[in-house]
Amino acid sequence: MGGNKKKPTQSNASKSQENKNTSKEDTKKSSTSKPQQKQKLSVLIEENQGMKTISSMKAITVQGVARNLGVKISVANNFIKNLENKNIIRNVGGFSGHKIYQKIK
Repeated sequence: MGGNKKKPTQSNASKSQENKNTSKEDTKKSSTSKPQQKQKLSVLIEENQGMKTISSMKAITVQGVARNLGVKISVANNFIKNLENKNIIRNVGGFSGHKIYQKIK
């Protein structure tokens, strides 16, 4: 049933050996350089810009706010949580983390 395995030809064996040598050189170069520190970026949504976006939306979701304002979902989620604490919007439905909000008039 099983046949003999094909043995690598000389060109394939030399190519794999060359790849191993270059990968070792790359790791040596990267280990000698200093590790980069991550910068903490803070993105805030201005309340008047966010309210303008929210007032034009029928169903307010975290994903919709993030898409319309061009920010990450975590930033939009914090913005919506702040508005909910200020009683500007309220939760009217949704499930499994996908909540739908409505603006209180």
